[in-house]
Amino acid sequence: MRCLSGLVLVAGLCAFAPARAAEPVVVKLEKLSAAVPDTWKKEKPANNLRKYQFKLPGAKDHPDAELTIMGESLPGAEKNFPKWKNTFVVPEGKTIDRVAKTAQWEVKGAKVDVLDVTGTWKYKERPFDPKSKEMILDDWRVIWVIVDERDAKGEGEAHHLRLSGPEQTVNERAAEFEKWVKALK
Repeated sequence: MRCLSGLVLVAGLCAFAPARAAEPVVVKLEKLSAAVPDTWKKEKPANNLRKYQFKLPGAKDHPDAELTIMGESLPGAEKNFPKWKNTFVVPEGKTIDRVAKTAQWEVKGAKVDVLDVTGTWKYKERPFDPKSKEMILDDWRVIWVIVDERDAKGEGEAHHLRLSGPEQTVNERAAEFEKWVKALK
């Protein structure tokens, strides 16, 4: 009987014990890393080019956004931004450079270039595969970030980060994404 009452006591205490918080998901680039917000849901990467893939909660009545992180990527905004800009349909009477915004964010230990475009995105899952089907996504926003950890000798690695989704959803997640990138240490 003592054994049974002890078991009941232990079971009762376990029921009131605080739940253990889940371990934070940490994204590790080359030398830099940061834990992602707990609202970002880690997914299995859709292809071998992606090191990490996350879903970020959608805005009210809007689908989720997607964050992909690719390693061993081509460094340099001058080489990548023109290709990425060409995946957007330019509104009549405007140029891509009028609708695209560029920036540089401060991250110790890396050069960080940012391209932010909103509009109609011609998305292909495998952009270099002619068999990959193109999808036209209206009212979409994509924020591309190149985190270049190469040193003065050119040794190191660059990573491409891409936050994409319905404009409203990305608008709600953009500040949190920027804060996370700037938290890389």
